[in-house]
Amino acid sequence: MPHNRPRNPTLVPEVTWDSGRKEMNETWKGAIACLGVSVFFVMTIGIIYWQVVDQPNKNWILKGNASGLIWERKAHSLILQTLSEDKTFLEIHMGSLSDVDVPLMKNLCWINKTEFCYTWEATAHLNISLESSLSSNTECYSIGWTPLHCQVKIKDCFSMVNISWYGGASVSSQHWPLNNVSIKSQPFIISNLAKTPAAYGSVLERYFLGSTGVTVMIASDIPIFFSVERNKHFCLESTLGVNMAALQYTVCVSQNITSAHQEVGSQLSGHQRKLPDTDILRLPVWSYYRAADSAVKVERGLRYFFNRLQRHHFGEGLIALSELSTVLLGNTEHTFLPVLRRKGLRSLRLAMDSSLTKHLKLSITVSPFASINSQLFQMSLQEGKEDFWLSRHSESGDYSVPLLTRWKGQISAQLNVTSQAAVLWYMGQVSLLRQRLGAEYLVFESGEGNWFMEQAIPPPTEHGGDKYIHILASMAAALGNSSIISAGTRSSHLPLFLQMNPRQSDWSYAGLKGIIPSVLHYSLLGYNFFIPDAIGGSLANEFLINEELYIRWLQIVTFLPVMSFRTPPWVCCDDWVLNLTRHYVQTHQSFVVPLVEKYSKEWLSVGYPIFRPVWWLSPTESVTFTIDDEFLIGDEVLVAPITKQGQRQRDIYLPGEGQKWKDINTAQVFDGGTFIRNYSVSLMDVPVFIKTF
Repeated sequence: MPHNRPRNPTLVPEVTWDSGRKEMNETWKGAIACLGVSVFFVMTIGIIYWQVVDQPNKNWILKGNASGLIWERKAHSLILQTLSEDKTFLEIHMGSLSDVDVPLMKNLCWINKTEFCYTWEATAHLNISLESSLSSNTECYSIGWTPLHCQVKIKDCFSMVNISWYGGASVSSQHWPLNNVSIKSQPFIISNLAKTPAAYGSVLERYFLGSTGVTVMIASDIPIFFSVERNKHFCLESTLGVNMAALQYTVCVSQNITSAHQEVGSQLSGHQRKLPDTDILRLPVWSYYRAADSAVKVERGLRYFFNRLQRHHFGEGLIALSELSTVLLGNTEHTFLPVLRRKGLRSLRLAMDSSLTKHLKLSITVSPFASINSQLFQMSLQEGKEDFWLSRHSESGDYSVPLLTRWKGQISAQLNVTSQAAVLWYMGQVSLLRQRLGAEYLVFESGEGNWFMEQAIPPPTEHGGDKYIHILASMAAALGNSSIISAGTRSSHLPLFLQMNPRQSDWSYAGLKGIIPSVLHYSLLGYNFFIPDAIGGSLANEFLINEELYIRWLQIVTFLPVMSFRTPPWVCCDDWVLNLTRHYVQTHQSFVVPLVEKYSKEWLSVGYPIFRPVWWLSPTESVTFTIDDEFLIGDEVLVAPITKQGQRQRDIYLPGEGQKWKDINTAQVFDGGTFIRNYSVSLMDVPVFIKTF
């Protein structure tokens, strides 16, 4: 029989597999979690490292056939380079993004291979498109910024490192190139330099030319601020406001600086070019500014002045009357009319020998301003033409009150050029005045500056920016091709002469030293038919008595379109300087005028400047980019005047490697593409060279 023994309970505790798996799972979960955190940490560090260190600093965002745009992430810059990256044309720093983290930019318009777009959240939208080429040698990129908030100001700065810039606006101390000036940020419009010397002067175009063969054209219909930091950059800025103004410009690149201007800059106006009356080229202009308070005194002064001109053997010329003298003569029934073939000349009370008048022509000066005490303004009020002047309308709209400003010391009203009726009425008054006075030429002072901005009044759309000045230039052109204006923008195609900014009577860039930079600036922007400021300068409103300054100024002006005088040579200097003045007037008429007429035909057909910088013939020679004391007339004559006080020798660069230049003073022939060192120049001479082949 089996023996059954009771089992004793085990002393070893039972271990269930479930509890073991649970403990093991908790352990592995902790380990895996730690591993996951580590991996995430490593990946985060890797991403940060890639973004900050390892991410490419540059990436192509748009490519053309020969060039393309690169985004440089760290510098927040767009770089225009050749596709091989062996040449940089331009660097644009995006100043509005200085505080915004900009990663590797990806094209949001990737479907279109000729367009790039990108958006910075709550900041701005950027759109770049490759435009159709002007020629096989030129590529253009349209760059447009749109702010996404009313407090966002777009600011793009164009580097001056290894690039010289030209164009833009004239300034009181004109330099060539633009790199050598500093200008604070301000509205990019024409201003009156006599009131605001640090502003922009009488010629302004939204066009800039770089020595690397690049051009920048700013859209004409958007308000911008413009500034220059010497030798660093120039900047474009949009305006703040609820309208959220965009910033739009086009960048083009060509083979070199000359071809770039030929392709782009020569077509600035976009209109058919017309020649002004070129008879004035042969007429020395004698400014008459003798103080007078009556027509009788003006007549007497003109008679005396004309007699002096004849006594000193200055033949045919043009006497330019100031606006005050014009008004005085125009407001009297009896008028002295010293003009050739004027009917009724014998009946004048101040009868003159006809021999005194047969070589004399007259120019008068008008402006869109009328003193509130003038006959013109009073007549307009009597005829119920208050709205012919810039006015404020009553709340009911029943009447308007002319807005008043100060013009030449008089409280005045300004013509409302947006009223067709006002324009026709005013032009009729000017034409009648011109006919009564028998004037050959009409000087139309444009009243530089924006009246609304000066008075801190928001301008209406039709008067924004430089629109007023542009309309005035069109009015002057409608009065005939013998009109002269004092300010111009988008009007280089019109048949007008342009009066240059007044200059100081010294050797500085605001005086004589700035004449040649101004000549090159005006001509580059298409304004080839200009009248330089009077020899010796007119800003000081005094006669010049510095003999050396007068002579050096005379020598430069001889080779410009028109010779203009304010200080009579018999007042300034000794008799030998008087003889020298007659010699240079003859040189201008016989040598310079035919050259200007010859190259004016080329300007008509292709738009090339008549007065050219030396880099025009040596566009790849960097030494030419900063030469500001020489200029070319066309491609065949080089003028290298003295521009420093006491200087009797100078270095002269002759452009065009492989070409020959003949010194007209010595008949010696020199090679182009070389310097003549320490060329001797007496006080009576000016170095001039003619290209032989």
